Amino acid sequence: MEFRHLGRSGLMVSEISYGNWITHGSQVEEEAAVACVRAALDSGITTFDTADVYAGTRAESVLGRALKGERREGLEIFTKVYWPTGPGRNDRGLSRKHIMESIDGSLRRLQTDHVDLYQAHRYDYSTPLEETMEAFADVVRSGKAHYIGVSEWKASQLREAHALARELRIPLISNQPQYSMLWRVIETEVVPASEELGIGQIVWSPMAQGVLSGKYLPGQPPPAGSRATDEKSGADFIAKWLTDDVLTRVQRLKPLAEQAGLTMPQLAIAWVLQNPNVASAIIGASRPEQVHDNVKAAGVKLDAELLKAIDEIVEPVTERDPAQTESPAQRP
Repeated sequence: MEFRHLGRSGLMVSEISYGNWITHGSQVEEEAAVACVRAALDSGITTFDTADVYAGTRAESVLGRALKGERREGLEIFTKVYWPTGPGRNDRGLSRKHIMESIDGSLRRLQTDHVDLYQAHRYDYSTPLEETMEAFADVVRSGKAHYIGVSEWKASQLREAHALARELRIPLISNQPQYSMLWRVIETEVVPASEELGIGQIVWSPMAQGVLSGKYLPGQPPPAGSRATDEKSGADFIAKWLTDDVLTRVQRLKPLAEQAGLTMPQLAIAWVLQNPNVASAIIGASRPEQVHDNVKAAGVKLDAELLKAIDEIVEPVTERDPAQTESPAQRP
């Protein structure tokens, strides 16, 4: 495993991080989930990402149990707040009330007294940003989080939040966007702003919900048991990629992966890690062998000729519009 600084902070994270959006507490049984976490630890992953909303708070609980007994100082545990976690009007958003109640719930479920990174899962247009950042400052000063991050925020929102964080003297160090060969909306505005501000990216869906694994074939139904056939696995998120044009182009990447001595998943993960603003790529898994395969993308350097060949294949089906940032259809 290789490690990188998260933004311009002193915090180092594993290039491959383990996330449990659609697995723990919903898609796979706890025994399998724990086995995947053990595989991640055995493979050198130290960074684990979750959120209070995943599986209706169950994902945090499963991760907490899976990591119990590990040396806490040797882990980087990340979680998020924003999406509804209850029926009440204040069980959502980035109000002071919801943030202060949510961090305590997350820590209880994760069985720890702090998280290393506490992230705003989306931008809250109904709460003053000053209120949100002041609440985050109190979370940091109370010792319940070491650093603050956000997820799927626009460049303008990052700039405004970073200015407030500087005033409040708290470390806003990360953004968690979707990013892959097919989804490159952060490259035009978010990445340049982040580089200027010292913010690093922790990217989700580097395999475009599994499409870049190459297992979905043009003109054929999705394989039985795949994410595209399982409503609990986010089938609606993958649907936009299941066109013959996209799938045909993905198949054309296979010779390039073989040329580089990589599997298709490894090529997809290694590709996002070529961006110097990306600190870590989040993988998920329902089986330990998936973890063992994916972590081999750490430390891989793709040469310029290969990167150019990839661009030539996927460019016609690549989404680059920065206006797609935070699109509801892209929610993890």
